Amino acid sequence: MKPTHKLLFVLCPMLVLGFIYYSSGKLHLHVWGQKSLYDKQGFLLQLDTKLPPELAYKYGNLSEGVCKPGYTTAKMTSIYPKFIQPAPLFLDRNFKRLAKVSNYLPPFGFKTQERIIDSILTATKNYGLGEELDSLSCKRCVIVGNGGILFNKSLGSRIDEYDVVVRLNEAPVNGYSKDVGTKTTLRITYPEGAIQKPENYEKDSLFVFSAFKPLDFKWLKHMVFKEKLRGVEGFWKSVAHYVPREPTEIRILNPYFIQEAAFQFIGLPFNNGLMGKGNIPTLGTVAITMALHNCDEVAVAGFGYDMNMPHAPLHYYEAVKMSAIKESWTHNISKEKEFLRKLVKANVITDLTHGI
Repeated sequence: MKPTHKLLFVLCPMLVLGFIYYSSGKLHLHVWGQKSLYDKQGFLLQLDTKLPPELAYKYGNLSEGVCKPGYTTAKMTSIYPKFIQPAPLFLDRNFKRLAKVSNYLPPFGFKTQERIIDSILTATKNYGLGEELDSLSCKRCVIVGNGGILFNKSLGSRIDEYDVVVRLNEAPVNGYSKDVGTKTTLRITYPEGAIQKPENYEKDSLFVFSAFKPLDFKWLKHMVFKEKLRGVEGFWKSVAHYVPREPTEIRILNPYFIQEAAFQFIGLPFNNGLMGKGNIPTLGTVAITMALHNCDEVAVAGFGYDMNMPHAPLHYYEAVKMSAIKESWTHNISKEKEFLRKLVKANVITDLTHGI
């Protein structure tokens, strides 16, 4: 009997003191009462710009400016062990297999919209960035926000050096190229945010659609099939009636990035998986989330609202002042900023305009 007692004696403190759990391929011991290393979203509390030793060894010898394969994923996983990299950029004909989004209504999934998505994807026939970019072994991406902080920074040529340049909504390039560059790989938008004058579109970029409500898919179908838009009830402001793009230049963004940004990264109210007060991430943060999964290196420019400067321009392309921004019903700007600051502080992303 003695050995059994000894065994219990050893095991009992373990049961009292804590538990063992498995994460990121390793066994971890959590001791009750021990201060957690992670915040409630699962990010490391002590963020460090320095690379962990194994990453320093992998990337330390690469010369300045050379694309670092897998860097973003490696850095993100080091501060957020729950991160799982594979997540398709756009929906393709096999979209129904995406379990994480198939049971949610827009904007967090595509439930109820399967038939209309099928018909759109039959027409678009392309589901990637294009042959040249899809074949790159290392992709450097920059997300260009619309913030007034871009004005007079002369970052245009630096932005154009990236393999993938992502722009949002109707932010113009013409007349602002010194500050924002000339290159647009993809422009992410939704019905109310899309450019309304066909002549304001750049010559060649992918039109990437992000849905926030079921009605948005109906709008996209009209744009893809060049059908006349009848009635615009249900939109919160005027929408584009024509998108000067061939169906093959149109993509549907994977709604998983909205879901992950909202519930995993920022910690917005779940609200039974339905759109509600303060639980929709801004399109800029959705674009950054998309890039974390699909780019080897990620930079941002034109992000950050500074409420201490009410007279500063809100956007780089118009005279509206910072004071015009109201606490939005749909977004939680301060919680978003917390998330983005973690990424910048840990060097997961590079903030070219230093506004986050």
